[in-house]
Amino acid sequence: MTEEVIQSYYPKIEVIDEAYEIHQLGRTRRISVLLPYNYYETDKSYPVLYLHDGQNLFDEYAPYGNWGIDKTLEKMAENGMGDVIIVAIDHGGKLRIQEYLPYSTPRYTEAEGNLYLQFMVDDLKPMIERLFRVRPEREFTGIGGSSLGGLISLYAGFKYPEFFGNMMIFSPSLWISEEIYQMAKSFVPAGPTDIYLYAGGMESANHYGQVRRLDTILQEKRKYDGFNLMFAHNPSGQHKEIHWGKQFPLAYQWLFYNKY
Repeated sequence: MTEEVIQSYYPKIEVIDEAYEIHQLGRTRRISVLLPYNYYETDKSYPVLYLHDGQNLFDEYAPYGNWGIDKTLEKMAENGMGDVIIVAIDHGGKLRIQEYLPYSTPRYTEAEGNLYLQFMVDDLKPMIERLFRVRPEREFTGIGGSSLGGLISLYAGFKYPEFFGNMMIFSPSLWISEEIYQMAKSFVPAGPTDIYLYAGGMESANHYGQVRRLDTILQEKRKYDGFNLMFAHNPSGQHKEIHWGKQFPLAYQWLFYNKY
């Protein structure tokens, strides 16, 4: 009697480097990738999604909980939606705020967001494309995160539209500066662009209204061919990893499987 082999759809998690040097910032960082479960059994090339706050994505020991994207990707793959490579970039700990800030403000004077994004487009993205079978075209390249990670992702999509055609923006910290709204107004897509925008109803007194304001501005971009925008709202959603984790599979499916 032969023993039945149960197929595992769990993603292959690899740490590229525990201390990858970010010379633009003069510090190091852990970079991980989550590959499709059958990556090494195929010769396919895959879309890629770069996510910030890597410690909070699948680490069981994360102090504030995690998104559980490893388990989500396993379920998505079992349902035929596992053909995406995820790049998880750890945040800078005590330096997280300044690294994710695109603008200096009276409250936060040291903004390193532009240096951080230079690292992403000049070093990280080329390295990932060299090491793994990813599709480098902008329409197959996404960036995303939550809170300040959502803000820097939005800023990256606006500043580098030639690189990022997909944005996963959860609960962005729009209160940082009015400049992000002005940037949204002047944003011109460099081609087909999909933005998944999410806000919870229990995050702060002003949060939902701020994200809704951004949504209204971005709705005007529908005049551009290939521009798609999804606004998602959970009335009971809080500013917590567990709520972003629940939103992740919805955003993942919409961004990477609404077009194929």
